[in-house]
Amino acid sequence: MTDTKELRRRIEAAGLKYKYVAQKLGISPYTLQLKIDNDNEFKVSEVDLLSSLLHLSLREKDAIFFAK
Repeated sequence: MTDTKELRRRIEAAGLKYKYVAQKLGISPYTLQLKIDNDNEFKVSEVDLLSSLLHLSLREKDAIFFAK
């Protein structure tokens, strides 16, 4: 389960807009919102790309995308 608050915080801190992030992931902003809100799951490729966009360490990536 994605840590919604932390992911939103990281996207905002990086100065990125949902529309830009969604475009980079090849999905709509609506679909991105569903994934951030845990209504849909991120694909592994999307997690990897988001981690790269946000400059996340492996530990940060695990904490955000594989939160309990």
